[in-house]
This record gives sequence, structure tokens and C-alpha cells, in this order.
Amino acid sequence: MVPSTAPAFDPLPRRLIALPGVYRPQADTWLLAEALSHEPMGADSDILDIGTGTGALALSAARTGARVEAVDVSWPAVITAGLNAFRQRLPLRVMHGDFETRAQGRCFDVVLTNPPYVPSARARPPSHGAARAWDAGPDGRVVIDRVCACAPALLRPGGVLLMVHSGMCGPPATLARLEAGGLSAGVTARTSVPWGPVLRARRTWLRRQGLACDGNEREELVIIRAEHP
Repeated sequence: MVPSTAPAFDPLPRRLIALPGVYRPQADTWLLAEALSHEPMGADSDILDIGTGTGALALSAARTGARVEAVDVSWPAVITAGLNAFRQRLPLRVMHGDFETRAQGRCFDVVLTNPPYVPSARARPPSHGAARAWDAGPDGRVVIDRVCACAPALLRPGGVLLMVHSGMCGPPATLARLEAGGLSAGVTARTSVPWGPVLRARRTWLRRQGLACDGNEREELVIIRAEHP
């Protein structure tokens, strides 16, 4: 495990645009980008970015010469990622829809994702709007658990899943699910960041649910790395 208080550098493309409602790169994006930079990638690598948003992480991978595909359920995100790829002059295939459907029957060398992981009082994630990028049900695991279930089929032998999510969502549960699927999994990096406006607005509810303690308004972010044997 590699402890961290902040990413050591910023490997993300510069001057990215974001249409209204599209999640902009934040601390979780930078942490995942740093983790991605340590994975071997090149012209023979196939990469899948789940929930691409602005396309920042997908474009970081594309700069290595890898074949990169990105998927998002949000049309504004798909358009944004496509525009950013054009502006950066990088090849990127951007797909609209659910990742499980769009990638069915295919395998990748690296699957990366910054999924929705913020606990919400709503039982189901929203079907539209900016909150689709972060709301993930009462335990924050609606998308995380789906990624864990699909990861073994999405990875080639030796392939790697990189996922970032909050400590509120139970990293041990994520590791257990991935290992139950036959992957070797661990937490490879952590950082702590102040609560943003979404968590601050849910302060009372989070404390009632036992997901936050009085006086503590910092969020732990973790990188989960899982490898297919």
C-alpha cells in the first residue's frame, strides 16, 4: 500500500472543456491518473474507460499510443469527451450507453473507472442531470458492485482494473468482491481531501447513516487495483 496526501504530479491533458452537467476532473481524477501512469501501455494495449466524463483519463491513456475506448451514460459527457479528443488531436472512440452492454464479449488490458460513489438517500441513482456522476444509492455501491461483477470478464489474462472510490463505500467489500471473482486485488494509494459541496449538503444524513463522524469533514479516496491472473 502506498500512502498519499496528494497526487505527486498532474498527468492529465490541459485545457479540457466540459459541457454543463459534465463532471470536471477533481482530486479523484488526478489520483486515478497517477495510478494509470504506472501501468505499462502502448500501441498493443486496449484500454476501456468507464464513465469517462470529460475524457481526461481516456486521453491520458491515448497519449501512450494505446487503443482507447470510453463509455458514458450521459450524452453531454460523450459529446464533451469527443470534443476534447478532437482538441487534443488524440484518437479516442467514445460510446454512449451502459458499460456492460457496450463492452460485452470483449476484453481489455486496462479497465479504469471513476464511478459514481457518493452515498445518497435516494434508493436509485438519478436517470439524468449532473448528479448521475456521483449519486450511487444509500451505500454508494450501485455502480461499484456492477464493475466488480463484470471486471473478471472484461480483463485479459494479466489485465488490470483501476478504480477510485471513497472510503465511505467500504474498500474491503470491493476487494472481497474482486477476489471472489478470481482477481488479485489491493489498495495501492490513498489520499484525504476536504468535503466538497455535495457531501457538506448531506452532512446530517451521512452522520445518521453512520457514514461520517461529528467534526470530521474529510473524505478518504482510495485506488483499488485488481489484476487478472
